[in-house]
Amino acid sequence: MNEKYAPLFETVPLPNGVELRNKFVLAPLTHVTSNDDGTASEAEIEYIGKRSRGMGLALTAASNVTDLGKAFPGQPSIARDSDIEGLKKVAQAMKADGAKAVVQIHHGGVQALPELTPGGDSAGPSPITMQSFGEAEPHAAREITEAEIEETIRAFGDATRRAVEAGFDGVEIHGANHYIIHQFVSPYFNKRMDKWGQDRYLFAMEVVDEVVKAAEKHAGDDFIIGYRFSPEEPQSPGIDMEITETLIGKLVEKPLDYLHVSLFDIHSETREGKYAGIERVELLHKWIGGRMPLIGIGSIFTPDQALQVVEAGNVDMIAIGRAALLDYEFVKKTEAGREDEIINVFDPDKEDKHELPEPLWQQFYKGFYPVPRTDQ
Repeated sequence: MNEKYAPLFETVPLPNGVELRNKFVLAPLTHVTSNDDGTASEAEIEYIGKRSRGMGLALTAASNVTDLGKAFPGQPSIARDSDIEGLKKVAQAMKADGAKAVVQIHHGGVQALPELTPGGDSAGPSPITMQSFGEAEPHAAREITEAEIEETIRAFGDATRRAVEAGFDGVEIHGANHYIIHQFVSPYFNKRMDKWGQDRYLFAMEVVDEVVKAAEKHAGDDFIIGYRFSPEEPQSPGIDMEITETLIGKLVEKPLDYLHVSLFDIHSETREGKYAGIERVELLHKWIGGRMPLIGIGSIFTPDQALQVVEAGNVDMIAIGRAALLDYEFVKKTEAGREDEIINVFDPDKEDKHELPEPLWQQFYKGFYPVPRTDQ
C-alpha cells in the first residue's frame, strides 16, 4: 500500500463495540436487478458480493419493507418471511471477504410506483402528484391513513427481525432521498394536521424506536443500526439545515451506531438560511459531536479524493457509490498499491461491461448515473 492511504484503512469503532476494519463503505446502490417479486436473483448476489470486497461496511440497495412501499423495478424485498432464504445468500456474499453486511430498509411513500404496488396504489404523509423513478408521466399519491402509518412502523421492525434471521450484521434506516421517513420530516411533503404533521419528527423517531426494539429482541448487542438522511432539499418550504440540526439532535440521543448523510457532492455547501455557504458535513460533524460516526458520500472517484475528505476531519467513513460500480476492486487496488489501475471512467464499449448486471449496465449506458465517460 502507498503509505499515504494508510488513514483510509484505520479501523472504525462503533458505539455498540463493533470495530470496522477500514473507513470504506459500499453505498446503497439501486441495482434494479432483483427478481420481479423482490427475491434475490443470482445476478444480484454476484454483483453485491464483488462490490463488498475490501469494504469495512457494505450496504444493500434500498429494500422495501411493505408492498405498498415499492419504489423501483427490480427492488429487493424484505417485506415477507419468504424473502429470507434469498437474503441469506445476499448476506453471505457481502460478508465473504470480511465486510460487515447491512441491509438498508426502505419505504417509498409517495414515491412508490403504482405500476409495482398492489392495486396501483401510492401513499405518503399528504396527497401529492409527482413523477418518480423512470416514470414517463406523474402519478397521484394519496394520504396514508393513521392505521397504515402504524402498520408501516411495525413493518420496519419486522424487516429488522428478518435481517437478523438472514444473517446480516445490521440494518440502515433509509430516512433520505424523499422517501417516506424523509417525507414526514419535510414541510413540502407533510401537510398533515394530526400528530404526524404537528410533530414532523415523530414518524422517524417511532421507526427508530421500533427497529431498536426489534434488534434488542432478536439480535445480539453487536447488531448495527444506522440512519441515513438528506440534510437539505430544493423544494420550498422544505428540509433545511435548521430542520436537520433538530433532527440530528434527536437522533444522537438514540442508540444508533452511525449516521449516513446522503449528498451528491461531499463538499456541497448549505443553500440558504443562517448556515448558508458552510459545508454541510462541517455542520453535521459539529452537531453530532463525536457521539457516533458519520458516513459521508458524494462524487468520490479516486483514493486521493477519499483521503482528502477523511483528513479534513468532518466524516469518519467514506461511502463509495458510482466509483464502486465502475470498478468493484476500488478498495482492493488501493490497499495493494495499485491505485493507478483503478477504472474511474465509464466505457460503453468495455467488453466485460464493468462486470455489472445487465439491468444496471443499461442504466449506465443510458446515462442514468452521472459519471465521467469515454464517449463524452
